[in-house]
Amino acid sequence: MTGVEIDSRRVSPGDLFVAVRGGAAFLDDARRNGAAATLEPDDELAALAAIGRAVRRRSKARVVAITGSVGKTSTKDIVAALLRPHVRLVAAEAGFNNEIGLPLTLARIEPDTEVVVTEMGMRGSGQIRALAELARPDVGVITAIAPVHLELLGSIESIARAKAELLEALPAGGIAIVPADAAVLEPFIPSGLDVRRFDAPEVAVRDGHAYVQYGGREIEFAFAARHQAANAVAALAVCEALGVPLPDGPVEVSFSRWRSQESELPGGGLLINDSWNANPVAMRAALEYAVERASGRRTIAILGEMAELGENASAYHDEIGRLLRELGIDYVFAVGPMAKLYTTHVTASNWSPALDDPDALLDRIRAELSPGDVVLVKGSRSVGLEVVAEALAGVPAP
Repeated sequence: MTGVEIDSRRVSPGDLFVAVRGGAAFLDDARRNGAAATLEPDDELAALAAIGRAVRRRSKARVVAITGSVGKTSTKDIVAALLRPHVRLVAAEAGFNNEIGLPLTLARIEPDTEVVVTEMGMRGSGQIRALAELARPDVGVITAIAPVHLELLGSIESIARAKAELLEALPAGGIAIVPADAAVLEPFIPSGLDVRRFDAPEVAVRDGHAYVQYGGREIEFAFAARHQAANAVAALAVCEALGVPLPDGPVEVSFSRWRSQESELPGGGLLINDSWNANPVAMRAALEYAVERASGRRTIAILGEMAELGENASAYHDEIGRLLRELGIDYVFAVGPMAKLYTTHVTASNWSPALDDPDALLDRIRAELSPGDVVLVKGSRSVGLEVVAEALAGVPAP
């Protein structure tokens, strides 16, 4: 076998096609595309786990596992950019961070692979433990602890405990890279690990590049988002943990889809598509970044509600509403029941209870747009604002 795929459109000659989530309807397509074998498992997750576990057991590659309430995919992307010039690398695609995505990442390991960079997400306790059992990481990174999944986990402490399941999976002497300001995480860090803590660094933005202070050096990254600086220092700590040289020149990072993607709008405007997901910490960072990128130009925020925030959800949404006023965002389009609270502190706004008519929302947005506007699109995945962002950017619908 040359690879493992669950999407028949991605099958190349020699691949194994595993039919999951209705994939049995595409077995013939997979064979026409050259699949050497097809598998229709009784238990699709168990089958994928068995494949990923078997490949991992045969490999001597060092595995880096990244989790956290915010920034895990971007940190993974930065780690990959830093490591790729120096090692034979496999890195998780996009947001491949669950019980389907992780085995697919592990299945890409080749005999000569030296480092595997994985990402681990969760929706409740025990899930990271199960993923870590597959990946058997040598280095564990926790990017941040923030109010995400509160509806399911109930408290910040429970979130920290669930994220720390990654650290429990590290071998004795394994390297744990954790944020220095996450005191809530400290009780859950196992003894016997090499614990390395990172702080939010000093960062300067010049000519569209971020210059991050690390280890007494200034390291240049080819992105302008200040909020990526903490992710960058976590990634640099991974380099040191693996003994990989720190970069001498600018680091070019290809961020995953719908994460701070920038594109020009007609008339000299700018679209920031950050529609992958949202929580209070990430929403604040994205709004502050949009204002900084605007440099005095008019700003429009198209914001979906933030999901899974539990009993304090209204307070978190109201807090973002106050921030919109403080930052001077010129116009707000809000989508989702809780997103109504974004509009209570700003006068120029438009609210929809759901994205049930994207074309109608697009018409309202386009009627408001002026040449030179900076537009931010951000919301939880459940809202689906990527449809709006890609329509504004002129990306054809699939």
